Amino acid sequence: MAIRPIITHPNELLTTKCRTVEVFDEKLATLLDDMYDTMIASDGIGIAAPQIGETIQVAIVDLGEGQEVIEMINPEVVEIGGSEIEVEGCLSFPDIYGEVERPFYVKVEAQDRDGALYELEAEDYEARAILHEIDHLHGVLFTSKVIRYVDLEELENEEEEA
Repeated sequence: MAIRPIITHPNELLTTKCRTVEVFDEKLATLLDDMYDTMIASDGIGIAAPQIGETIQVAIVDLGEGQEVIEMINPEVVEIGGSEIEVEGCLSFPDIYGEVERPFYVKVEAQDRDGALYELEAEDYEARAILHEIDHLHGVLFTSKVIRYVDLEELENEEEEA
């Protein structure tokens, strides 16, 4: 397991549509482990393979809070519902934050590290994080969805008030 460098904007890898994963082997397991270590070391809650230079459909979300790490391989959004606007950031855009409208609910079909299909339903912040990472796999960056940019000072003031 290793901490890998995070690719930051601008870099064409971040806007590349990722390839489907077809081989579920030790190399993939190592990539998932490296992604997790990199995400934790960077204080993130999600990371997608293109953010560490791999243009394949692999993403991780970990909100902590005693929940299991979500590993999504070849994820497909099959249902969405509701809508909310919240502030997002991204490891590939250090110190850039913005309000983004996303569905409140998402249902996803994906594969795990062994290739087994599974279904996942999420709401609120977890749904937001999952959709943010799936966007990465299609070359879509959160900055293309920002309604209003939020500066760091404003964000820190909101956190202090909460």
